[in-house]
Formats: sequence, structure tokens, C-alpha cells
Amino acid sequence: MRKVFKLLGWLLGAFLLAFIGLLVFSTVTDYSPEPESEAPLSFSKPALGSIQKDTISMLIWNIGYCGLGAEMDFFNDGGKSVRPEEEQVAKYLKAISGFLALMKDSVDFMMLQEIDRNSKRSYYEDQIPIIEEQLGNYGHTFALNYDVKFVPVPFAMPYTPYGKTYGGLVTYSKFSPTISTRVQYPGGFSWPTKLYMLDRCALEQRYLLPNKKELVLVNTHNTAYDETGEIKKIELQFMKKRYEAEAAKGNYVIVGGDWNQVPPGFSATQFSKNISDGYTPQALDETLIPANFNVSSDGTFATNRSNVTAYDAEKTYTTLIDYFMSSGNVNILSVRTIDMGFRYSDHQPVLLKVALN
Repeated sequence: MRKVFKLLGWLLGAFLLAFIGLLVFSTVTDYSPEPESEAPLSFSKPALGSIQKDTISMLIWNIGYCGLGAEMDFFNDGGKSVRPEEEQVAKYLKAISGFLALMKDSVDFMMLQEIDRNSKRSYYEDQIPIIEEQLGNYGHTFALNYDVKFVPVPFAMPYTPYGKTYGGLVTYSKFSPTISTRVQYPGGFSWPTKLYMLDRCALEQRYLLPNKKELVLVNTHNTAYDETGEIKKIELQFMKKRYEAEAAKGNYVIVGGDWNQVPPGFSATQFSKNISDGYTPQALDETLIPANFNVSSDGTFATNRSNVTAYDAEKTYTTLIDYFMSSGNVNILSVRTIDMGFRYSDHQPVLLKVALN
């Protein structure tokens, strides 16, 4: 018995030492971005021109790192799967890039969230050039928001950790911005949780218009897993102050992406009566919408689904968390969710057409 207890003591000590070592390693290698940093434009085709028209279109889509198609569930949302098979990632990536290629002639900007460049969950594929190859004369700008050398969860399955992650936001554009900026959102989770979570940010681009004003185009991916909503509130307060100031200059502001909260006035049971336990996104606080801004969404189809199980059109809870917010001088011509049955991602693309007054 004495030998057994000694062995157990050694095992416990080794576990604690490894756990402490992991926290030290994660703290030392933690990605700590600046409040603002330039995000250069990259393009392989001839240099892009400036915006010379009043009517423009854009598409937003959280592509779920090409790993959350209809067959998938996800452990962090209450499911059991940690990552898809490599063949599934290839299938989703091919379908997503093929769909975007079909849209390239009619869409000026493609604003994607959760695109991977070097992550274990997507088998270390750089997805940006693969998609760009299908788009023709688009440039791209990337903003990193998830850079963790080793994500140890799920602890219930220590034999298959989430591992290395490196991904973020990308905006593909037919026009050349005067500058692109990665804007870090304030707030965040406390230590040590923050070591393994996304560093939420906006990818902000400025385009000079013929009237000498600017189009400020913002690709956003706001905080998830924020049970109290306090982090989201801090982010929205920051966004309100920043983009009210832009509108006051006479600039045109369009913010689009995955807000991880439903638009004001949206009913949690609009698409699904079976609300998923632990997954009922909070509503965007109307008081934190910038003055004279409009929120534009399409209530015809859901844009996001629960990942507790694989997608079942009859049973899976769905909601709407992907949409746009724009300044009053932007005239909304149409906003449309493209229903794909969540085949290739746990989100659906949303298309916006506007006229700049």
C-alpha cells in the first residue's frame, strides 16, 4: 500500500507540474496585440483601383474554419466532436471557395470570419490563398484574432487536445483601401481563460470616394461565451464612440460580421421553438447603437445554428447573429441571407447592397 500511495503521489505531482508548466508556457507565448496595427493589403493580380460608383455590395460569412459543416457538432458548444476529419475540411473548403467564386462578379467585398492559416483543427492549411485563387481580381487583408500555441481543452478528452490555432478575419476587396487597420476590442476574459480565447478585433478599412469622403468598412467578430454580456457591452461602447465620430466627419460607415448577439427586436423563437440549453444569444443593446445608425438583417432565414448535435432541419435550434450596422448616409437597397442549409458552416452568408448618398 505504501508503494501504491507513493506512486499515486508521484503521478499527482507530475500532473501538477505539467499543468503549471502549461500555464507558464501559455502566459509567456500569449498573443498580446497592440490597440491598433496596420493590416497590409495583399494581392496577386494587377493593382486594384479606387471606388468610382455609388452602389456597392458586400457579403459576410463566418466560415467556421471550414470545419463546422452540417455533419459536425462541437465540444465547446455542448457537442462531442473536437475537430472534423481531414476529408471533411477539404470538402467544406472546396464548397465554400466554389460558392464565393460564383459570387465574384456581383460582390465588391467579401468579409469572412474564422478563416484559418495554420491551425491543427483545419490540418494546418492556409485557407486564404486557396479561396483567393478562385476570386480573380480581388486583394485581401487579414487580421489575426486567434493565435494560441496549444489549446489544451477538452480536458475530458486529453488524448485529443484542440492544439495550435492561428486564424482570424479576412476581407477580399475589388478596390484598394487607403489603409487597413486591425483594431483590438477592449475587454476580455480574465486569466487564465483569456490565454486560450480569441483576441476579438475589427478589421477596419478606409476607401477614398469621389466626393473626398471615406467609406469606413468594418469586418467584425464579437465575443462569444460571454454569459453575463459584460464583454460584449464593453466592445459595443467602444464601437459606438469610434464610429459615431467617423459619421460626424461625413464618412460612410458599414460594419458587418458575426456579432454573437441577435439584432434588436428579434425573437429567440423566430426560427426554432426548441431553444437550445446554454445557447440563446443576447440581444444587441439598442442604447449602444451609434446615433443615426441602422441595423440591417434579413429575418427570412437563420444565419447560425446550435452545434450541440449535427444539423437537423427539424430539430436544431437556429438564430440570427450575422448582420450589418451602417451610418445614416448609407441607403440600404437590400439585405439577404443566402440559405445553404448550413451544409458547409454553422453560419450562413448574408449579402448587402447599398447606395452611398
